[in-house]
Amino acid sequence: MEALRTDEVDDLLTVLASLDDKDTIFALLEDLFTVREIRETSQRLTVARLLSSKTPYSTIESTTGASATTIARVSKCLNNGTGGYAAALRLLEKN
Repeated sequence: MEALRTDEVDDLLTVLASLDDKDTIFALLEDLFTVREIRETSQRLTVARLLSSKTPYSTIESTTGASATTIARVSKCLNNGTGGYAAALRLLEKN
């Protein structure tokens, strides 16, 4: 994934890290992504939260509408990824 870390990606990271107003962040997401992409990305966070609480795949699938493939991918990232989901879940727990 290091090939993905370009100056353009770093610019996006700088913008996202600097924004602290939810409405402004949402406006940016609406401009950057399709409605479907925003929904699917948000859904993955919900899947990660449910997986971390040991919710069975079948329950996650019926609760969120996520496919078994998406659930498996999120699970793989939770268990063997770079820690992004874990950091996000810790942040959500604080709030």
